[in-house]
Amino acid sequence: MARGGEVEHAHAPVNGLELYYEVHGTGRPLILLHGGYGSTGMFSQIMGRLSENRRVIAVDLQGHGRTALTDRPMSFDALADDVAELIHHLEYECADAMGYSFGGMVALRTAMRHPEVVERLVVVSAGFSRSGFYPEVLAGMDRRGPEVAEWMKSTPMYQAYVQVAPRKEDWPRFVERMGDLMRTDYDWSEDVPKLKMPVMLVYGDADAIRTSHAVEFFELLGGGQRDAGWDGSGMSTARLAILPGMTHYNIFMSDALASTAVAFLDGPV
Repeated sequence: MARGGEVEHAHAPVNGLELYYEVHGTGRPLILLHGGYGSTGMFSQIMGRLSENRRVIAVDLQGHGRTALTDRPMSFDALADDVAELIHHLEYECADAMGYSFGGMVALRTAMRHPEVVERLVVVSAGFSRSGFYPEVLAGMDRRGPEVAEWMKSTPMYQAYVQVAPRKEDWPRFVERMGDLMRTDYDWSEDVPKLKMPVMLVYGDADAIRTSHAVEFFELLGGGQRDAGWDGSGMSTARLAILPGMTHYNIFMSDALASTAVAFLDGPV
């Protein structure tokens, strides 16, 4: 168990992977999932706030960070199953889940496939379908083939990867596998209204996700359907936050994100 300022580092045998996770703080569990090509270190600037009153379990997803890439196919369903299995491995009946971008899609898919293990869900800068991204973002994803692996070595993503990856030579294969996944079309709109747990959606006002998609997502969750009334009785359990002056590329390190998420996770349903 992590206590005070101590951080627990471990690997869990999950669905053929040795899934890396680290634990910050104590209290109610929160599974925290990073963005694509990233790792747990992405949240270093807000981890203190998130873990003040809860046990944050930050995970390196398949092929990311300290979790080695394997020959197992990479899919959102498989990644979601990994998260659910990790919750079981840690002997929790359920946990809150929060994911950013790629991790937000995995957290969302976890809640859809394994609703019994997700108590509250925070989705940051992620949509319910691939079409939620702006066209220029989709065009960039379409170009993420193996040929860009060398060019990406000049990016902060690669610099962070080589500092912690168990096999740095896997980088080209990792980029190729991620490119294949991010080019795969998906649309989970039919599954969104089935979610019964409280859900918060958080976006920047200059995000890579279209604002209209964020609103559609919110409405699919039952939000924005009517005036809540003086007593709030018409309010759904879904929440939508648009953070001013935030982009897809700085929201994950924002104090505003941490405060918004904590208020939702700690608040009444």
